[in-house]
Amino acid sequence: MHVVANAAMSADGKLSSRRREQVVISGPDDFARVDALRASCDAVLVGGGTVRADDPHLTVEDPDLRAERREAGKPPHPARVVVDTRARTPPDGRVLDDAAVSYVLVGESAPEDRRTVLRDAGTELLVAGDERVDLAVGFAALEAEGIDRLLVEGGGEILFSAFEAGLVDELSLFVGSLLIGGRDAPTLADGMGFVDEFPALDLKDVERVDDGVLCRYAVE
Repeated sequence: MHVVANAAMSADGKLSSRRREQVVISGPDDFARVDALRASCDAVLVGGGTVRADDPHLTVEDPDLRAERREAGKPPHPARVVVDTRARTPPDGRVLDDAAVSYVLVGESAPEDRRTVLRDAGTELLVAGDERVDLAVGFAALEAEGIDRLLVEGGGEILFSAFEAGLVDELSLFVGSLLIGGRDAPTLADGMGFVDEFPALDLKDVERVDDGVLCRYAVE
């Protein structure tokens, strides 16, 4: 499986404010880029916290891109994947509607009643890990479902875990021209943080997009 991480952050490295409310960091050109990136992938993955905070749809907006996917023999939208150890994803969340296939990666510790609610909402549940989702196990399960190209959109905890597990192949990072600040505001790679070994990135391309900069990296 080829894994692409994508994020937009402020000039000081924040994904959103300390209130963890969605902040518009990029503009229309970058939104179009992300839409095309989604259209190029078999599935789009986010964390449960992102779903509960932002209620994303994770679908392809451009009808021409959807048409191209259909012409290639693919569904109009990539599958949606939520990493949610305790199965707390709202069953009425947009990410679970019938626009596309939806998977939720849960842990063995997820209560059975919550699993039942998600199954009844039409979700495919994949158990990956115990007390928390093991992304390596989860990604292998997704690959077995036929997902060969996966887009990871965040949030910071999921991005950190994916890098920590050595699962990311490339990173597309939009850096916007604003400051958010706050020691408690989420960053590109939250979690415990790296101490001894740091993921190395090979900068492949830099491009001005909207009022910001898009950096593309290969992960070494």
